Amino acid sequence: MLITKYCQVKLSEIRINGSIVYAEKAESPADFLKSAYRSLTIQYPKFFKMDNLCKLALLSSEILLKDADLLTKYPSEEIGIIILNSSSSLETDEKHQESISDRGNYFPSPSVFVYTLPNIMTGEIAIRHRIKGENAVFISEKPDAQIIFRVVNELFSKERVSCCITGWVEAYHGRLSSCLMLVENEEKAKSLTEPEEIIIFDPSTIERIFKEDLQDGTYRKA
Repeated sequence: MLITKYCQVKLSEIRINGSIVYAEKAESPADFLKSAYRSLTIQYPKFFKMDNLCKLALLSSEILLKDADLLTKYPSEEIGIIILNSSSSLETDEKHQESISDRGNYFPSPSVFVYTLPNIMTGEIAIRHRIKGENAVFISEKPDAQIIFRVVNELFSKERVSCCITGWVEAYHGRLSSCLMLVENEEKAKSLTEPEEIIIFDPSTIERIFKEDLQDGTYRKA
C-alpha cells in the first residue's frame, strides 16, 4: 500500500504533501474554514449548513481528492473512508443540549441535531464523492498510527477496498486540525499514475506525517 497524497489543515494553514498551499489569519476556526473554502473555489453550497467538524472533513477531502479521479480508477464500492478523532461530535452535542435544557424555551433545531454523530462527516465525504465502500469513525485520544494502520491494512488484506481515505479530523471549540491520507493499492497505483514520491503506508510513516508541523491544533487569534 502507498500513500499517494496527504493533506493537513492546522490552525491557519493548509498543506499538501508537507508544502503550504494556503495560509490566512482569521477571527475564528469557523471563519478560517469559510475563507479557505471560498479561496479554493469549491462549489458545494451545502458546506455552509454543516458544523465545523463536517466542514473541516469535507474541506480536507476536497483538497486531498482534487484531480485524483478516483472513480475512473476504482469502483465506488472499493473506496473506503476511515477517520479518527478525539471529541466525536461533542461541539454540536453541546449546542443541541443547550436547545433542549430550558423547558420554557424548548426548541431543538433539526439542522443542529443532524450533526450529533461523528460519522456524519464520513457520510458527507461519501455523498460528495460518490463513495460506497467501507466507512467508519474511531474515537482516539490522539492521532494513532497503529489503529489506522491496523484497520486500513485489514480492509486491504481482505480485499474490501483498493483505495482508502484515512487519517485524523478534529474540531472542538478552539481546536482545529486534520491530516488525511490517500492510500492506494501499490500495484494499481503504480500502473495508473506515477506518484511523485513513493511513500509506503506503514505505522512509522503515518506517525511521521502526523508529527509534521508540530502544533497542538488550538486556534489562536493573530
